[in-house]
Amino acid sequence: MCGIVGYIGFRDASDVIIKGLKRLEYRGYDSAGIAILNGDVKVRKGKGKVINLENMLIESGIKGNVGIGHTRWATHGEPNDVNAHPHWDGKHNFALVHNGIIENYDALKKELTKKGHIFDGETDTEVLAHLIEEIELVGKVDFETAVQMALKQVDGTYGIAIVNKHEKDKIIVARKGSPLLLGIGEDEVFIASDASPIIEYTNKVVYLDDDEMAIISRDGYQVKTISNIELTKEVHELEMSIEQIEKGGYPHFMLKEIHEQSVTIADCMRGRLLPDQNKIVLGGIERVLDRLTNAKRLIIAACGTSWHAGLVGEYLFEYISKLPVEVEYASEFRYRDPLIGPEDVMLVISQSGETADTLAAIREARKRGALVIGICNVVGSTIARETDAGIYTHAGPEIGVASTKAFTAQVTVLSMMAILLGQRRKVLSETDAAAMIKALHEIPGKVAEIMEKKEEIDQISRLFAYAPNFLYLGRSYNFPVALEGALKLKEISYIHAEGYPAAEMKHGPIALIDEYMPVVVIAVTDHTNEKIISNIEEVRARKGRIIAITTENNHDVRNLAEYCITIPETHDVLTPLLTVIPLQILSYQIAVYRKCNVDQPRNLAKSVTVE
Repeated sequence: MCGIVGYIGFRDASDVIIKGLKRLEYRGYDSAGIAILNGDVKVRKGKGKVINLENMLIESGIKGNVGIGHTRWATHGEPNDVNAHPHWDGKHNFALVHNGIIENYDALKKELTKKGHIFDGETDTEVLAHLIEEIELVGKVDFETAVQMALKQVDGTYGIAIVNKHEKDKIIVARKGSPLLLGIGEDEVFIASDASPIIEYTNKVVYLDDDEMAIISRDGYQVKTISNIELTKEVHELEMSIEQIEKGGYPHFMLKEIHEQSVTIADCMRGRLLPDQNKIVLGGIERVLDRLTNAKRLIIAACGTSWHAGLVGEYLFEYISKLPVEVEYASEFRYRDPLIGPEDVMLVISQSGETADTLAAIREARKRGALVIGICNVVGSTIARETDAGIYTHAGPEIGVASTKAFTAQVTVLSMMAILLGQRRKVLSETDAAAMIKALHEIPGKVAEIMEKKEEIDQISRLFAYAPNFLYLGRSYNFPVALEGALKLKEISYIHAEGYPAAEMKHGPIALIDEYMPVVVIAVTDHTNEKIISNIEEVRARKGRIIAITTENNHDVRNLAEYCITIPETHDVLTPLLTVIPLQILSYQIAVYRKCNVDQPRNLAKSVTVE
């Protein structure tokens, strides 16, 4: 989940790479480094954020038109100056940056050590550099062939970029399981882990697939497999704009993305939700709709926030579509013997479309004959290319590490899918479908209303900013929202928080409740209202500090809670799209009061492209 940027052309490579690394810093910010090819390969790197690297370059004044850069999220080897990328070969002829994990690096390192190689750091990446060197010298092959031969010997995942002082105007890149794309300009080529570093220069990109490499020069690029078979790749046109990846006056990307949700939910529904016709059109899955409609079972696989969206989806599909659903952690799916076959459909959810565990689940399900459908945000991502069909969320780039607008966009897609399937399976009446479609159409305006509650949420945030623990409770559709609210608080404020189904409080967590425990209760006026009021009474009896997310007409809850954040009424099945918004704002404001780095929380990275 590290970030890679490379450039070859007529511009100052240092400027392009530093600017690109800043835009990729959400992928990792333990350390950063750069290698510039200018007669020799000059490397600067160090622990800390990209700004530290930028200051190093100002002092050293390294210039050149060819280079590669890296911002790191540590896997093998602690974050320090030595383990920062780029890494040298033993003779300092070439420098390499890498995203991924070389799983057999320890065995390779032992063999290379026996042959006289000396390693400076602890990373798997340095082992790969020395392996390429060993093959080039002993095998007496050219450098490109040495890279190919080395990649055939490694197990694991990689996205790599290499510059070599003996190859004056060339960058070699390759990928397996870790995203890389080429940005194609006039007399220049850009390399990046995703499109954000290159969008200000070009909107034309080539996506590399697994086991592919590219040889990039000032004259253009050549793509081939690591088995040396030449390929012709399609050039895609990006839809994002530079404005989408800038803060736009907000202090943090997370706050900007929270506020964007009334727009992103509407964008997600545009052209798909047709309230005047009581109809939903999802073109991305149209050719597989018959198989989906007749499926015996739906398995949803995802990680993190996307897994919480999948849990909401379970309630939606089972209630609206009468389709049995199982929700799986993608990270666990392939490590058992999953019972999945041709009569099943797997639905995978990922913001980035590059989540390594989710990709592994896709491959396992397809191997067993299941239809696999993807929900993701990034056009052209690996999940979009490897699934049988899919739906883009159209939420725009999400830069904040803690996901916000991706969650609501995913739940919006799941809601539309559930309604469409309910109609096709003839288990949802036209009256009920019309009510749900109308309510969904109204959601963006209601999200905008909740944004006006910022001041009252701010007061609660200030009061509880230094609480050591939080408990989140919800029922039915809003149990997954309780999990998501707790996750947001943990991610960005470092407060220990747990989400539970409200009825489960009596089975253990109630022991934690005292006058110092804030308990966030999601209590909307649905079929669970009376039960959750009983849960609130139980918390009150033990002097817990109750913060309720509820609707304005829920007077019983408002009378019982110490603090209330109200949301507009909507259809019961759609309440997660509203109840999650105050929880996002609450987490954000608490993190700000605690002076945490909201957009770059410690130990986390945005896109988890390693296992």
